[in-house]
Amino acid sequence: MSTTPTPGPTAVPAPVPAEEPDAATLAHAAEQTAATLLTTAGPHRLTDVVPAPYHVQPDPAADWVLPADAIIVASADPAALAVAEQLADLLRPATGYPLPVTDSTTPTPAGGIALVLDDNADPGAEGYRLDITTHGVRVTAATGAGLFYGVQTLRQLLPAAIESPEPVTEHWALPGGTITDTPRFPYRGAMLDVARHFFAVEDVLRVVDHLARYKLNHLHLHLTDDQGWRITVDSWPKLTTVGGTTEVGGGPGGHYTTADYARIVSYAASRHITVVPEIDLPGHTNSALVAYPELAPDKTPPPPYTGTEVGFSYVDPADERTYDFVADVLGEVAALTPGPWLHVGGDEAFKVKGEVYTGFVERVQRIVADLGKAVVGWHQLAPAAHVDGRVLQWWGTNGEDPTTVDAVRRGARLIVSPGNHAYLDMKYAADTPIGHDWAGLIDVRKAYDWDPGTHVAGVPAEAVLGVEAPLWTESVTSLADIELLLLPRLPAIAELGWSPRARHDWASFRDRLASQGPRWTTAGITYHRAPEIPWPTTPTIPTQRTTPQPDTATR
Repeated sequence: MSTTPTPGPTAVPAPVPAEEPDAATLAHAAEQTAATLLTTAGPHRLTDVVPAPYHVQPDPAADWVLPADAIIVASADPAALAVAEQLADLLRPATGYPLPVTDSTTPTPAGGIALVLDDNADPGAEGYRLDITTHGVRVTAATGAGLFYGVQTLRQLLPAAIESPEPVTEHWALPGGTITDTPRFPYRGAMLDVARHFFAVEDVLRVVDHLARYKLNHLHLHLTDDQGWRITVDSWPKLTTVGGTTEVGGGPGGHYTTADYARIVSYAASRHITVVPEIDLPGHTNSALVAYPELAPDKTPPPPYTGTEVGFSYVDPADERTYDFVADVLGEVAALTPGPWLHVGGDEAFKVKGEVYTGFVERVQRIVADLGKAVVGWHQLAPAAHVDGRVLQWWGTNGEDPTTVDAVRRGARLIVSPGNHAYLDMKYAADTPIGHDWAGLIDVRKAYDWDPGTHVAGVPAEAVLGVEAPLWTESVTSLADIELLLLPRLPAIAELGWSPRARHDWASFRDRLASQGPRWTTAGITYHRAPEIPWPTTPTIPTQRTTPQPDTATR
């Protein structure tokens, strides 16, 4: 196959015959001209990927163009075939190509794309190898997750027009070479608070897609808080019928049925994302106390709460009925959640202090362990006794925390979410229309310029499980608000979680991030045009067409 033409100063359209052309000839000539104009920019560089891959070896002589008759062939394994179908679903809308999927015991590109599942592949459980040659594309991995991440890289190497929901005129060129990639941390996540404001299932699924695009593999759902209880618990039905009917500002609230939650979990799993449900205890529980006042210390129902203050509510740690409640709730949520984690909150319980607090936490940790799950909690859990597998989520702002360091010495691992770097509900700048500033303003560079492996003084890198970017929603009321605060900072956190520290480079990142802007625009995704990023000044708007464009490259 011919390689992508070398860019020249001007594009020369195909000549029109001297005789009077018919309409079909004119249309074909116009499409050829458009394709030539689009081609002159050449393919993306192999390094134009977010997060930055572990190792990149470009081969300028091996560029490849996706032909209209390309086939996607995958290993004869359900995991590989699932990723192949996802790849086809990503490519079909914009290309208009049929891209049939087939399987083989020995998949080879043969001018198309091969997804190869190989137990002996080198990059590890989530790693992959991507080879682009003049003969086609090959993604090799040991697991379905690795293949999926290779596909996300492949997606970014195609022109931004690949994000179009309609067929467009484009020369679907890929840069030649090899990428070998594997993540730095096993836990790479983001949190969505659906308690302060409730978000429909479709909005959550859209957030899942954003995480998947940048190789994040955990979605932490903050399901309960003072302002609303968002997940059905059959044994305590009023948690949602009463406690789920409020939200910040007095809106109607809402909740997820078991079927809704199962849909979120399944959709996330299909994109190799584990859902981490959080039931916040013992504080942040006003919505539960409104529904079941027997859980309150004074057994009196408090009024529903729609403000944004914290630290005033708590379940009664001296009443055995509280522990029946905790066991029932965590048991039902655990049964609905195939992942290994249960997040029990533990933060800002200002009215439950000292030994009463640690005693409560230790009982809850044992309940989680008895359910066969690993307990996750905010770093305020640190003083409690250790249980096997315990993970603390650290959200401090100064990197000094002797209590957390002591918990790590006793066996805890850390998810790092510093409030002044990773909290995506913080404003970008003073004039950002939504968000907070209690932890400071977080522009894209501040979100990027820190190291999860060394951020908490005294915690060794091997004790850091990973990184997570929380998005609290006191001021967030719509999907557009979510996207505005997520993007472009989410890719910065994703790169910290995925890429080796040696690849950390702000100048490189800002240029690679800028290339994501046209993709988001084409896909209809809201984002903040951060002034420190050199976004393209005139975003490319693909020309839509109604019929597939035949590929003109020789094969």
